[in-house]
Amino acid sequence: MHGRRALRGLLPAAAVALALGGCADEAVRAVPFDAADSAPCQEVARHWPSTIGPYEARVTAVQSEGVAAWGDPPIVARCGKTPPGPTTDPCIDVNGVDWVATRLDDGGTMFTTYGREPALEVLVPADYDSHPLLLPPLGEAAEAVPQTLGECSSADG
Repeated sequence: MHGRRALRGLLPAAAVALALGGCADEAVRAVPFDAADSAPCQEVARHWPSTIGPYEARVTAVQSEGVAAWGDPPIVARCGKTPPGPTTDPCIDVNGVDWVATRLDDGGTMFTTYGREPALEVLVPADYDSHPLLLPPLGEAAEAVPQTLGECSSADG
């Protein structure tokens, strides 16, 4: 079992280049990362879950398989992000996957895998409660990229 991860103060995140569709019958538009169609992200895409909790997968309006969405408003996952470096944002272990949690200005949360290149980013709108509880279904997709860049710092590190 992995040790507990430090929960530190939340800092506002930089603006995220993302345009979300307005309702469930519209395709979700999101800007893919440059590495979204890399071999590791193609492997990630093979493991996108069909649901996240009760939220069904949504159609995305991008040609990249490295982008996926669920629910309304959409929870958006994008593969191909540059891995995060040292941060004061909290890092949590969810079933063996390290995630950096960054509170967004709009009240949502951005989760980014830590120690994996390329990184996987998950944007959870403020409308959802218990944001980290939405991450377990994404574990298999995240684990498609090996954790070779280290683990998050612990509270005593």
